[in-house]
Amino acid sequence: MSEPTGTRPFAPFEWMLSARYLRARRKEGFISIIAGFSFLGIMLGVATLIIVMAVMNGFRQELLDKILGLNGHLLIQPLESPLTDWQQVSDRISKLEGIRLATPIVEGQALASSPFNASGVLVRGIRSADLERLTSIARNIKQGTLEGFDQGQGLAIGRRLADQLSLRAGDNITLVAPRGAVTPMGTTPRIKVYKIAAVFEIGMSEYDSAFVFMPLPEAQAYFNRSGDVTAIEVYTDNPDRVQDFRKLVAEGAGRPVFIIDWRQRNATFFNALQVERNVMFLILTLIVLVAALNIISGLIMLVKDKGPDIAILRTIGATQGAIMRVFLITGASIGVVGTLLGFFVGTIVCLNIESIRQFLSWLTNTELFPQELYFLSHLPARMDTGETTAVVVMALALSLLATLYPSWRAARLDPVEALRYE
Repeated sequence: MSEPTGTRPFAPFEWMLSARYLRARRKEGFISIIAGFSFLGIMLGVATLIIVMAVMNGFRQELLDKILGLNGHLLIQPLESPLTDWQQVSDRISKLEGIRLATPIVEGQALASSPFNASGVLVRGIRSADLERLTSIARNIKQGTLEGFDQGQGLAIGRRLADQLSLRAGDNITLVAPRGAVTPMGTTPRIKVYKIAAVFEIGMSEYDSAFVFMPLPEAQAYFNRSGDVTAIEVYTDNPDRVQDFRKLVAEGAGRPVFIIDWRQRNATFFNALQVERNVMFLILTLIVLVAALNIISGLIMLVKDKGPDIAILRTIGATQGAIMRVFLITGASIGVVGTLLGFFVGTIVCLNIESIRQFLSWLTNTELFPQELYFLSHLPARMDTGETTAVVVMALALSLLATLYPSWRAARLDPVEALRYE
């Protein structure tokens, strides 16, 4: 006659017992409440983590796209002598492999005014052909046109600046530069009236309210830079490989130059975003951790309450492993279902976050995402597969770890001690 053997791991009766323990009776209502709060905590923690990480990623990506869509990945400035040979330098650089565009620019600050208002602006002189290749501008013209930009004296200004000055395409705008003609009485401001040829809207309030594009020859004359330019903006095929292009561009320039890449120009801004993102991840992870601790406390109370049941199961042949697996399944079910539901809720919110923002703004009659503060005209959300997977795996791991100690205690329970006072 063969020896009796235990049931295989995770047998149907173990799942049946776990399901019964999850359906608490009236006298076990308090344990059920703890389990419910654990479930809600994990669900909300996972959903919040996914939403916040997606918004932070979207925020960074949108800003990066808009910043790099308008500003070059590499900025070349002259050393030793002015950039009077800018035409030859830009032609040599634009022929290098991986370089999409090399744009000579003249930059200067000015005061833009109209009969209604005035505002400080950054004037950028640029060739018409280069401006049309900047898709962030060329594809977002809201009024007017860029045709014949080099031939006339028209300007392209941002939508928010146009609204601030109460101007439209075709209207006149006055630019006042602090450094104008030199007279015996000193340097006088340069004041000139221009016609607005086009109005663009990038979607980043800082750029839409501060940038004014001017034909390059006119900018050279306006800022007293006849024959040279301020710098050359270089756009590459891959901004993330900008370090690889630095040496290539420095050699291709064929003259002494000083090169700054976009990471150096925006280091403070993007470092602050990264720190904020990491801190938010750590803080929100605590929500999931607290929910996991609730699973521990709920299971410990359940083990104490089910002591006689465990003793009876042991006396009729249930192994320590079977008892441990029963409570492991009970606790892990809370974590797994909570994590999966949190993932589902987080994904739904991320896919509809702008609609939700507009609804909440309408409901509360407040602006929840002011453009002046956050620079962007809409709330972005970009889910990263790796990060989302990491959040889900972390929540599942914490939920599983939280069940180990109570399950081990249940398996170690002495049947004699458990039944002594029953």
